[in-house]
Amino acid sequence: MRFKSICIFTPFLGLASFVGADAQQGPDPSMSGQMNMPMGSNGKGDQMTMEMPGMGATPKDFLQTILLHTTSGTSSEPNSTPAPMLMKQAGAWMLMFHANVFLVEQQQTSPRGGDKFFSTNWFMPMAQRQLGPGELTLRAMLSLEPATVTGREYPLLFQQGETAYGNPIVDGQHPHDFFMELALLYDWHVAEKTLLSLYIAPVGDPALGPTAYPHRTSAAEDPLAALGHHQEDSTHISDDVITVGLASGIFRLEASGFHGREPNEHRWEIQQGTIDSWSTRLTVQPGKNWSGQYSFGQLHSLEALYPTENQQRMTASVMYNKPLKAGNWASSAIWGRTKSSPDGAIFNSYLLESTLRFAQRNFVWTRLESAERSNELLLGENPLPPNFVETPIGQVQAYTFGYDREFGKLPHTAVALGAQVTAYGVPNSLRPAYGTDPVGVAVFLRLRARSRATQ
Repeated sequence: MRFKSICIFTPFLGLASFVGADAQQGPDPSMSGQMNMPMGSNGKGDQMTMEMPGMGATPKDFLQTILLHTTSGTSSEPNSTPAPMLMKQAGAWMLMFHANVFLVEQQQTSPRGGDKFFSTNWFMPMAQRQLGPGELTLRAMLSLEPATVTGREYPLLFQQGETAYGNPIVDGQHPHDFFMELALLYDWHVAEKTLLSLYIAPVGDPALGPTAYPHRTSAAEDPLAALGHHQEDSTHISDDVITVGLASGIFRLEASGFHGREPNEHRWEIQQGTIDSWSTRLTVQPGKNWSGQYSFGQLHSLEALYPTENQQRMTASVMYNKPLKAGNWASSAIWGRTKSSPDGAIFNSYLLESTLRFAQRNFVWTRLESAERSNELLLGENPLPPNFVETPIGQVQAYTFGYDREFGKLPHTAVALGAQVTAYGVPNSLRPAYGTDPVGVAVFLRLRARSRATQ
């Protein structure tokens, strides 16, 4: 069953009503308050209070980081990771709003490259309150990309995954759905250092992979998708997700059931399906600046073009974040591996990315990738021939470097102008189609929801 969207989300609508501070989660002397949230009984008849970090305060431990729910799905970044947002207390509710908008002009060389003006964007309203013995969180993730990415894709050399007008997308990235996430989360502090969590989402992110690239701090200034997206974190928009997690100390173990099929081309709709896929993830946060995860999933009938093909996916990642006196340094190393059945084709991708904020308003970043591509690239965006079998054809390297600088003083919004360049390493098997030295350049304007206190 599908439901048509009956509303269009207006970016930054009503942001002036949010007067709270930027949830920077890093030391900020002007934002040292605490938010105490009762967490019910500890099982010994005593009432417990979970001291939540206030606006601008750093979570004291992994459990407090989980309770903030500032990442995609139930994924985690290091405790010290900044999360720019707007916040406001409304009675028993804490209201929050995150948003990132890029206006991009992308140009690429190579016979297979393309040029386009488009916008990548997402908006995340969220509300939290004490309810019974635990904390209730309601969260939505929305994107206007179905309208701001015309033609159902934007140019991105060597990228593969999903379809446009019934044909495979090649050398392009699909837009996100309007409903990226609609989720209810409930966290119960069952003991002093143990947290039991439930995540229910008609559209959401199961426990598989690291924090998805649109929401990773190490990728926050890059307006384009990672080449390894479909080996690493593409399940961040899945249907009918249920996740149960148990966290104790520095460890968290999760299990998810969800519908395995990737979103179709009707990106204004909520799509539904049976829970036919599962995943599990172990997360370890040994200190405030480190986070690591390993996850495994069994995905059923993942792609519309290959409906009889199931997939096993493994991912592992390590994240590091370091707050600086006038900035922040966030880095991620990610490995993703997929194995299709019944043919057993294996695809690996590797990513290293890092973003440095310095002197408050300046950002530099890099993303280095090596991603296995398939023989679909040789077909271009043409219908698949009868009995076509997708097989690995070689590793493509992508080397991205970028810079942007924030300027101006718009209310509740941080604005930056920037650019990045990507050079590619092309395997011999693809050079006749792509040439030897393709390059992509993106110039962009970035808008991000952030309080006036930190601009």
